[in-house]
Amino acid sequence: MNQVSRVVVVGAGIGGLCAALALAKQGVQVVMCEQATRLGEVGAGLQISPNAFKVLRALGLESALQPLAFVPQNAAIRDYKTGEYYLKAPLADQAEARYRAPYWHLHRADLHQVLVDACSAAGVDIWLGAALSHYNDDPLSGRICAVMEDGRECWAELLIGADGIRSSVREQMLGPEQPTFMGQVAWRGVIPVSDLSIHVQPDACVWAGPGRHLVSYYLRGGEYVNFVAVEERQDWRSESWREEGDVKELQRAFAGWHPEVSELLSAASSTFLWSLNGRDELPRWHQGRAVLLGDACHPMLPFMAQGAAMAIEDAYALAHYLTRFALPDALRQYEQLRKPRATKIQNMSKANAGLYHMHGGVLGKAKLRALKTVSRVFPQFIQSKLDAVYGYELPL
Repeated sequence: MNQVSRVVVVGAGIGGLCAALALAKQGVQVVMCEQATRLGEVGAGLQISPNAFKVLRALGLESALQPLAFVPQNAAIRDYKTGEYYLKAPLADQAEARYRAPYWHLHRADLHQVLVDACSAAGVDIWLGAALSHYNDDPLSGRICAVMEDGRECWAELLIGADGIRSSVREQMLGPEQPTFMGQVAWRGVIPVSDLSIHVQPDACVWAGPGRHLVSYYLRGGEYVNFVAVEERQDWRSESWREEGDVKELQRAFAGWHPEVSELLSAASSTFLWSLNGRDELPRWHQGRAVLLGDACHPMLPFMAQGAAMAIEDAYALAHYLTRFALPDALRQYEQLRKPRATKIQNMSKANAGLYHMHGGVLGKAKLRALKTVSRVFPQFIQSKLDAVYGYELPL
C-alpha cells in the first residue's frame, strides 16, 4: 500500500526522471517541474555500470536502451605519451557474468529521451518553464507546496529536490552556500567515427598524464566516440558552470599526447567546458516533507564514472522506501542507506584525481606502475575494488 499518493519532483534530469518513473509505476501521482522550456540533454556520454543498469532494467527500460548502447571490452588506464597500459580490467561478457548485469555506454540524450517517454507513458505530469521559487511545508495539512517563479503552485505530500549541484531545494533546506570549485575543468564532446582517421580502442579508457587526463569511449553502437578531457586549473572565472569551449585551446592543452588522443581531438569540431564543482558532506538530506537526491546532495568528480549511477540508485531506493513505509521512516531509511555509499564513492572519485594526474611527478608514475603490477599479480585485488561499486545490490 502506497504511503504517499502525490509527489512533486523538482528537476527533470536523469535522477529526477528515474524517481518520477519508479514512483509512477507504483501508482503514485507525480508532477515534475523543470525550469527549462523544453526537455533535452547536451551531447555527452554516460557510463552505465552494472549497479545502475540493474535499476534501469527494473524500471523496464532495457529493451528500449539496448539498440542505443555500446558495450566496452575493458576498463583501461593508459600512459598519456607511450600508450602503456597500467590497467586493463575486462568488462563485456565477464562483467555481465560477475555482476548479473552489463556495463553499457549510452549517449546522455538517448537515456534522457527514453526516460521522458517512459514517464509520459506512466502518467507523469511534466511542467516546463517551471523554475522553483520556494516551497512551503505545512505540517498541519500534511502537504508541501512548490511555488514556481511564474506563480504556479503544486501541492503534494512530498517534494523531491533533483535539481542538481545548484539546487534551490537544498538552498532553502540548508541555507545559501556556493559549491566549491575543485580546481579542475572538463571539456566534453562527441565525435562521429566517420570523422576519425584512426581506430580508437573499444574500451572505457582513461589516458593519465601530468595534471590532466582524458577519457574516451564509444557511443551508439560504435557510431560516435565520446571524450572527457580534464585539466587542473585555478583560473575559472565564469559565472556559468558550463559554456562553449574553445577546441583550439583543448588541442593545445593535450598537445604531444599519444597519437590516439591527438588524432581524436583533432577531429573535434565543438566542445563544452565544465567547471568541476563539489560540496562537503551535507548534514542531512531531508527535512520535513522535502528530500534531496543526486547532485543536489552529493555532487562528485567524474573520476569513477558514477555521478549518474548514484542518482539512479538514489531514485530507486527513495521510491522503494516511500511506497513501503510511513514518510518519516521512509526518508530516514533512504538517507541511512544512501549517504554512506554516496560519500564513499565521492571520496574514491577524489582519490582517483591524484592517480590519473600523476600527482607527485615520478612518484605519481610509480603508483601507476605499481597498479599495473598488482593488476597482473593479484587481479582479484583490483576486482574487489570494482566489486564494491559495480556489485552493489539495491532492494529491487
